[in-house]
Amino acid sequence: MNRLALLTIVGILLPACSQQATQANSGLSSQANEQPSPTQSAQQTEGQAPNKTEKHMVSQPSFNCSSDGLSSIETLICQDGELAALDRQMTDVYQAASAKALNEHPPLLKAEQRGWIKGRNECWKSDDKLECARDNYRMRIAELQARYRLIAPSAEVSYQCDGIKAKEVMVSYFATEPATLIAEFGDSSSLMYSQPSGSGSRYQGRNESLWEHQGEARITWGYGAEPMICKLTD
Repeated sequence: MNRLALLTIVGILLPACSQQATQANSGLSSQANEQPSPTQSAQQTEGQAPNKTEKHMVSQPSFNCSSDGLSSIETLICQDGELAALDRQMTDVYQAASAKALNEHPPLLKAEQRGWIKGRNECWKSDDKLECARDNYRMRIAELQARYRLIAPSAEVSYQCDGIKAKEVMVSYFATEPATLIAEFGDSSSLMYSQPSGSGSRYQGRNESLWEHQGEARITWGYGAEPMICKLTD
């Protein structure tokens, strides 16, 4: 009688244990499927946005913003992403220009760059310091790109002025930002920047200017000089 009861109990317990084991194995399999593979983890990591440290590094200028004695304009550059990007571009362009200026005599580039930095820092006097600093960067970058031919000219033309063959002005245009040109007349040259114009193309340098319209140009060369009437040569 006791033996019969024992067999009955075993018969009841065995199926229950088997069912629990099956459920446990099923739970483990489900957890394993939910865990991403190493490849999936790497892909997810690649798709994530840069962390705060990476973003901070990207927005930094070329100089150390934690340095003591920064000027107010340098502090502004550290606080503005666009100015910081322009500063990094300025550093790259200056280094490229320096490589081309190794044999320059006299060596002007380094001294000019120091002077430019002082001028940029003078933007603290401007009503719109941000715009002043931005314009300083853009014009200096464009100047170096044109002067040192860091980009190829978009066009090169020749003008003959006042109907005199010897009065020839050679002009190289550059698709910088802002647009620039370098004009050569006699033994001198002038860098000019594009200016707003109601008609034609107008460029202004330190004491020189060029206003071109329909193949004819009015070129002024020197302070107070009368404009020359110039036409494109064949």
